[in-house]
Amino acid sequence: MVARGSTYWFFGLLTLLPAVAGAAEYIPDEKKDHWAWQKPVRPPVPSVRSKEWVRNPIDAFILARLEAAGLRPAAPASRAQLVRRVTLDLIGLPPTPEEIEQAERDPSATWWEQVVDRLLASPHYGERWGRHWLDVARFAESNGYEFDEIRPDAWRYRDYVIRSFNDDKPYDRFVKEQLAGDELYPGDRDALIATAFNLLGPDMTDASSQAQRRQNTLNDMTDTAGLVFLGLTITCARCHDHKFEPIPQSDYYRLQAFFAAADFRHDVVIADAQEQARHERQQREYEALVKPIRDQIAALEEPHRRRLFEARLARLTPEAQAAHRTPAERRTESQRILVAETARLVAVSAKHVTDAMSAAERSRWQALHAELRKYDAYKPVPLAVTMAMQENGSVAPKTFILERGELNSPADEVEAGFPTILTPGLEPRPAAVTPQAQSTGRRSALAQWVASADNPLTARVLVNRLWQHHFGRGLVATANDFGTRGEPPSHPELLDWLAVEFVERGWSIKAMHRLMLTSATYQQSTLGPKADIDPENRLLGRMNRLRLEGEVIRDSLLAVSGRLNRQIGGPSVFPPIPREALQGSKGWTASTDPADHVRRSVYIFARRNLRFPLLEVFDLPDSNQSCARRERSTTAPQALALLNADEVTVAAQALAERLEREATSVEARIDRAFRLVLGRPPTRTELTTAGSFLQQSPLSELCRALFNVNEFVYVD
Repeated sequence: MVARGSTYWFFGLLTLLPAVAGAAEYIPDEKKDHWAWQKPVRPPVPSVRSKEWVRNPIDAFILARLEAAGLRPAAPASRAQLVRRVTLDLIGLPPTPEEIEQAERDPSATWWEQVVDRLLASPHYGERWGRHWLDVARFAESNGYEFDEIRPDAWRYRDYVIRSFNDDKPYDRFVKEQLAGDELYPGDRDALIATAFNLLGPDMTDASSQAQRRQNTLNDMTDTAGLVFLGLTITCARCHDHKFEPIPQSDYYRLQAFFAAADFRHDVVIADAQEQARHERQQREYEALVKPIRDQIAALEEPHRRRLFEARLARLTPEAQAAHRTPAERRTESQRILVAETARLVAVSAKHVTDAMSAAERSRWQALHAELRKYDAYKPVPLAVTMAMQENGSVAPKTFILERGELNSPADEVEAGFPTILTPGLEPRPAAVTPQAQSTGRRSALAQWVASADNPLTARVLVNRLWQHHFGRGLVATANDFGTRGEPPSHPELLDWLAVEFVERGWSIKAMHRLMLTSATYQQSTLGPKADIDPENRLLGRMNRLRLEGEVIRDSLLAVSGRLNRQIGGPSVFPPIPREALQGSKGWTASTDPADHVRRSVYIFARRNLRFPLLEVFDLPDSNQSCARRERSTTAPQALALLNADEVTVAAQALAERLEREATSVEARIDRAFRLVLGRPPTRTELTTAGSFLQQSPLSELCRALFNVNEFVYVD
């Protein structure tokens, strides 16, 4: 039990109190003047003493801080180290020995820029960097909670993200598509798929209150939009005025009002007009063929179905009965919600119907269905559908502040609006939308504001995410929290310079990659002088050594063993999972095509309640919420997985077979193994030790040993 005088008890009490109107007025001035609320302005590039080290303005900002602290940058990394580093960084696959050798022999002064440009142009770039975005977008392909139902078309959003990164889609367009693609770009297939971003959170489909279920989804999309695009933790303001940030509760619901008119769909057709017309024609032809049989089936079923439905309906309240008996187009909003909440209670399945039939009727029903299946070859292929957000009218429902965040406690009505601290005095105007969009235009207004060059947070948040993945730590370490409780930027001037540069370069993410990667800062060795004044290397006097994510480890095992299937896109796959990992779980049947078992890890089905074991042990994030930065733990299960996991033992055997094909002598095979797995040749001592080892053990065991050295799972 917590003592009454503790801090936890105090803040727990605060959450039970009603919101205080105007509470934001009591935020101290230093919080109102917080750096993140101010639009970034390009600062001057600082002067430094060691000008010869500077390759682009990034280096000047870094070096100025190092020189002020009396530190010097580390020496450059070797070409082999750099090629391995940037290849794993940009495409998530290890470089081939030939790619490393080519870079080491290249006499050109622009050899490094050529390597970077080649990798940025690779179709595998989108797979690697799309995975980073899927983390913050809380991507999953199932609903979570107890039943964890599958979302069969969620993979289309994953492929949309991969395409967007490969195409270097301007980030402002990327943002607009996800918030309001249906409104801003009607008829654009990708823009419609993009709106699935808002629906990726967990969903309790069997909730007793469908109104509460919808509210939970609205809360999730409001919270996630704040985290992902603005780097703001606004969730606290759902129940009360934010205790640490200048965000009153009214601002939370003003932001949520942008989404209030949205219809949450999982079946939006994305086929073009020609495809739809062809499908409709084929469907009419099929229906004409099977109509006589279906009419007979319906005649058999109807009496039983009607009787069973009426029996179930009689158990409901009079209000629910009246709602179900009212034609759908005439139902009120409360009736529509009531029908949705009780639909499962009156549903009559085919099994219910056949169980109620006599033996003769059941035999006739089965014979008719057998006859119906003969026409399956004439059935048209279903049209492609996607999860998406749409609106069905130009009038939005009212939005109210909810006391303590409870749906049944509405307080004052609010209109859609931006966070006051970021837009003092600015009120949104619904954007003009085309008649085909049939929407309020509210989300368009939100998207235009979020993706504006005048927004103080959007560009900063994204360049900080890029910096974090390249250097291991963001300039703002709390990548989803730029507020007053987040960590201050280690290099505030550099952050603002990058944000302004990002916008001026047309919101090009690849341009920012190139800028960061061609800096001397990125090309430093990880072996720098020890500095007691900067033990965490926040000043970047050396490069950080980073452990690879689980997906990169698994993909590297597949790549070096020669088994990787490089097919891009399409429905997710189900590689085999150890039987013991499936105990107590459901919904994982290995794909029938063995080629699917060796696809890249980004294409493994993302189930909320059953994460792929090898990825989970290496800190695969919980997809129930946005993950700004993955943990990099060091645990015993990781070592055991690298020793004993099926993925490792199979890869070791496959690599051994590859080595036997590609090299004839023991020494050549050892050399090739080191170059493939670690990106370097063995030292003389390693060559001798490995040779002695192979006199007593098979080549596959040497391969497995190499998979277990730190050099394989860390990037130097």
